[in-house]
Amino acid sequence: MKRIGVLISGGGTNLQAIIDGTESGTIEGKVAVVISNRKAAYGLERAANHAIPGVYIGKGNFPDTADAETELMRVLENYEVDLIVLAGYLNILSPETIDHYRNRIINVHPALIPAYCGDGFYGMKVHEAVIANKEAFSGATVHYVDEGTDTGAIIAQEKVAVSAEDTPETLQKKVLAIEHRLLVETTAKLCLGNLK
Repeated sequence: MKRIGVLISGGGTNLQAIIDGTESGTIEGKVAVVISNRKAAYGLERAANHAIPGVYIGKGNFPDTADAETELMRVLENYEVDLIVLAGYLNILSPETIDHYRNRIINVHPALIPAYCGDGFYGMKVHEAVIANKEAFSGATVHYVDEGTDTGAIIAQEKVAVSAEDTPETLQKKVLAIEHRLLVETTAKLCLGNLK
């Protein structure tokens, strides 16, 4: 059974989808550790609610970026993590971490990559830009993580219609539903070795 490390920065709804997937048997894996770069992230409470170890590695306890990355690697190795899921993690991993876990790190992004991705496009900022540009569709993408920002190979993608009545908040809800499903499906396939 694969051991999953989930990296978060906020509320952790995608984390919850992964936890639910492992507990229901949809994902043949176990969330071994949850790591947050924000001390007050609600996702850490979600982890605690399921007796999953939660670790804070951020500027508060590791002001030096290199030290933080060293600690991140130490924690991942300590919990024998096989697969890393970035679930709303608003930090850039070092090339060393990416290389060590090559093709074993995935990220979920709230847009149809290559649109609305890269530096500056995250969270609500994506949905605000989609609404401002009067796009007909948005969606979610799950992709492998490489050294670029949102540039790794796309694994799964699904679109959703944007209505004239949509606000960034209502669009976020639509996209989140897709994010949860795609992330669980992709993680399940990776745990079974069904993705190249």
